[in-house]
This record gives sequence, structure tokens and C-alpha cells, in this order.
Amino acid sequence: MGSGDSFDIFVIGGGINGAAIARDAAGRGLSVGLAERGDFGGGTSSASTKLLHGGLRYLEFGDFGLVKKALNERSVIFDSAPHLAWPMPFVIPRMRDARPEWQIRLALLLYDHLGDRGGMAKSRTIRLRQDRAGRGLDPGIFKGWRYWDGWIDDARMVIALLRDAEARGATLFPRIAATHAERAGGGWRITLSDERTVEARHLVNATGPWAERTAREIMQVEDLPALRLVQGSHIVVERPTSAEDALMIQQPDKRVVFMVPLGDEHLMIGTTETPLSAMPATPSPTRDEIVYLLMAANQVLAKPIAVADIVHTVAGVRPLVVDPGKDARETSRDWRLHMHEAGDALTVVGGKITTHRLLAEDVLARLQPSTKPWTAGETLPGGDFQPRPGERNRDAHARWLEGLPRRFSDYDPAIVRRFARRFGREAEQMLTDGIGAETAGLFEAELRHFVTREWAATADDILWRRTRVGISASPNAERDIDHWISRFTLEAAGPGKRRKS
Repeated sequence: MGSGDSFDIFVIGGGINGAAIARDAAGRGLSVGLAERGDFGGGTSSASTKLLHGGLRYLEFGDFGLVKKALNERSVIFDSAPHLAWPMPFVIPRMRDARPEWQIRLALLLYDHLGDRGGMAKSRTIRLRQDRAGRGLDPGIFKGWRYWDGWIDDARMVIALLRDAEARGATLFPRIAATHAERAGGGWRITLSDERTVEARHLVNATGPWAERTAREIMQVEDLPALRLVQGSHIVVERPTSAEDALMIQQPDKRVVFMVPLGDEHLMIGTTETPLSAMPATPSPTRDEIVYLLMAANQVLAKPIAVADIVHTVAGVRPLVVDPGKDARETSRDWRLHMHEAGDALTVVGGKITTHRLLAEDVLARLQPSTKPWTAGETLPGGDFQPRPGERNRDAHARWLEGLPRRFSDYDPAIVRRFARRFGREAEQMLTDGIGAETAGLFEAELRHFVTREWAATADDILWRRTRVGISASPNAERDIDHWISRFTLEAAGPGKRRKS
């Protein structure tokens, strides 16, 4: 594309919300452009607690509407991308000086019935000394409750949405920033960091915690609601608990901290809600946040963990609309769409990863009300498992996943399952063609897919967002993958380009 290209909608920001908006708009036959200054999903959208959930704790604040639509949406996402999101059991250990039992049981009863359970079991009381969830926990904690929610690979969901958007005609600008936007000719003229200019009838600011800065400095508008920036930090340790269950730990300050299995070997503990006065260049956990999370985990663990046990940290910043009289814990995680004065631009504020598809529908209803929603029943790349009549797509996925190691018996079953979880049905062709040599714990077929089909340009993209191999990778992994990418790029360019280099 050259200077002067025109779109119906141009999106600034390639996180979960921007990706969902671009996909929805492209599927409605609209011309769509999206610019992201860094890697897609490289900000808050890859720094979540990986939960696809209704938000059990939001019931405490009476946010029943958000919980109900998030629970219903949870089932939609289970079916649209069952290789990226799946049910997970959560356990709430009974803690001293925590919420009374009747309150927990009432909340779980509501949670069971407010939305679509998608075939998942109802909550129940468990005895931790006899239950698998008690492994690794303080033996003095006898009782708990198990309920069901979901886990999601947040960064790969962003990529899946954008791949579908591009397949439906969207034009994506990875690692290209929108540097200036001005109203022109009944729409917007946007200048990009590579000196191209594009035009759009409608402009969407989906830059998350950078929304206020984008509105003020790039779009040059001031009519934006006041935002509260809140940092959510996580620590990752080698898993000391059950591999099957996540834990919800009640805190003395009435918050909750989740302990969520991350792969086969690690546990993610989070999150915090630390107020920020300004957006940091690189979010990172503070010492106080790390101490808070360690203390939260050690309330329930049989063997305490310490700073030395932390193998990785993650921090992201969420923008919340200021609700007078409410602190960060009480402020709703529902989204808000702020229409700017002329009605041809809007800024997205807030939202949860679980409701990204609904948020996109809301944006399109505002900007293109004559078009129709379509995403509810559509799968994402790699997610079509051809269900039988009357069967859910995620049930078809389970059947497919069970049979895949037998179909590719020449491979280690663990490798087959890894490819299946990461790429869904696209794994079939990769396994058929051959996965190639291994570099830094990843096979050539994976690396080639990340670079050619998922916009990965650096080892950092691959080690921390396309995968989480970086947590346990060797010290030379980054160097080795960057070298592989450079060699692959030169080979793909052809002999003439290599001689010129």
C-alpha cells in the first residue's frame, strides 16, 4: 500500500480489543486498517492472569450484568478457539478471617446459574486432605470449594483474531506507529511512522493504558473521561501444587489472588492492583508487589516460597474509568466507549479479555449500525474441529486431541500434544510435513509458522508471546532464535537479495 490509502475504519492499537474490532469490521465487508507500534499483543494483552472468566469476585460489588455476559461469552470462546481456551477447575481454600462461608456458597450458587456453564460441573464443597487440590497446600487447611471457569492463552488469542481479520481483508501495520491524526474531508488522515499517510471515515483508539495519551497527543482531542491506571503484576514459580486446579486465595484486604497452572511445570501468582500516576515505559513489578504476592501464596502453601524461587515476573497496566468513591478493587471491569465530538471517532476504555468480542460488536454498532454481527458462531484459525451433529466444537476438539497422537505415532506424544495446543488443526499439516530440527527448544516448523504467519520478528516475540518457552529456555535461546530468524529471512528473500546484503 502506498500513501493515500483509504479505509472505512482505522484502528490504533493491536491488543485484544483492537484485534477483535478489526476482525469484526473486516467480516462485515468494511475496509479496515490497524496499526500497532510494537508487537501485536505486546502490552497488557499478553500480561493478563490468563483467565477466561465471569469474575466471581465482581458479584460482591453487585456487577451482575458484567458477570452474566462474561459467563455466556466464556462458552462462546470455548467453542471458537478450543485450542486456545478451555475449562479449568478453581479451588477456594477456606481461610480464617475471610469471607463467611454463607457468602462464598451464595456467590458460587449465583455463579453456577447466572450464565451458560457450557456443560461444566456445578461448584461443590471439597475436603482438601482427601482431594488432589490439597497437594502442596498447608495440611491445616481442611476445607474448600471447587468451581469451574476458564483459561486462555491471551497473546495467542490476539494473533488468532488478527490472522482472521487479515484473511477477511484487513490491512495490518505491525511495528508501525500512528504518529498523527487529523480530521480531513469528512473523516481522518492518519500519518504513520514509516511516513505513509492513510485516510479513514472512522478512527478507533484502542491503545489501552495509552488511550489518554493517544487521544491527546495523536488525535488532538481533549474530551476524554479521566482514567485511573492500575498495574497488575504476577510472579511465576515452579509449580508446588496440583497441575489440574487453579487456586483463588482470599486476602486480608478483601482482594483475591489467583494461583494458576502455567504449562506443566510452573505456577503464575497474581494479580496486584497498584495505582500509577503515569504510564511507565516498561511495566515491572515493584518490591512491594512481589512481597504481597509471596505472602498471599504462603498463606496456603505447605512449603513457603521466597524471592529466590521466582523464575519470571509479568506486569501489565489496565486503564479504568474513574468511578467517584470507588477504589481500584471496586471499579467495574466493564468497557466504556467514548464517542468524540464529531461522532467519527471513539476511544475504548477498559474491558476484560473475556468480553473482547462483545466489545467489538458494541464498537461496530456505534460506528456502522447498518451492518450485522457475525462473530458469535465463527471459529478462529486452527479452531474448526468439525463437530458432529449436536456436538459442541470444544467437544469435537477433545475427541480430535485424544486421537491425534495415534495418527502421528512416529512422534513423541508430548510433542504432538504441544503442537495441537499451540496451533489447533493447523498442527496436522505441520506434523505431516515434518517439524524439522530443534532450536532453543522449538522446532523449525514452529519457528517458520511464527515468522511467516504470525508476524514474529524477534526472539522476544517468540519466547514470551507466541510461546512462553522463555521461562525455562537456555541462556543462549534468544541469540539462537534471533540467528535463526536472520538466516531464514535471508533465505526467503532469494539469492539476489542475499548477495546484495
